[in-house]
Order: sequence, then structure tokens, then C-alpha cells
Amino acid sequence: MTRAAPVRAGGRDPGLQPERTRLAWRRTTMSQAVGALLLVHTAASGSSPLGWAAAVCAATAAAVTFLVGGTRRETAPPPPTAMALTAASTAATVLISLPLLLTGGA
Repeated sequence: MTRAAPVRAGGRDPGLQPERTRLAWRRTTMSQAVGALLLVHTAASGSSPLGWAAAVCAATAAAVTFLVGGTRRETAPPPPTAMALTAASTAATVLISLPLLLTGGA
């Protein structure tokens, strides 16, 4: 006969959520860094200033996400200014990269 696991208040294990959140921040940072490196590679192979602008915006987004994810406490929400800076730099990357993708130039 098996015993049922003890039920905690709220019905969830508080030890797993901070770990999942920390891993999600790391995954996001890694994916942004890979995107920024690809944009730097593309900009380095061409001579378009828009390519470099997109690479700088992507690198800024990756750096801010890395700093916020590294200093964030498990229970506190991230600072709104840091999240706004990440969102703005990501949106700028998309807006700058879109004409480059459509025209095929970097």
C-alpha cells in the first residue's frame, strides 16, 4: 500500500517554481544571445548600418535580460524599467531587421 504525498498549502511545491523561473530566464537569455550573435555575423559579412543597428539592439536586449535574470529574486517581480528596456530593444530589433529580411540586404 502506498501513502499519499503530503499536500502543501496552496497545492503546489514551492521548491520547484523558483527553479523553473530561473531556468526560463536562462533560456531566454541564451536565445537572445544566439540571435544577437547571428545578427553580428550577418552585419559583419555586409556593410549595412541597419544590420549593425539591429545587432546592437539585440545585444542590448540580451544584456538586459541577463542582468535582470541574474539579479532577480524568486518572489519579486522584475523591475518595470528593465522589462520596458528589454521589450523596447527587442521591438527595435524586429523593426530594424524586417526591412533587411524583406530586401535581402544586410
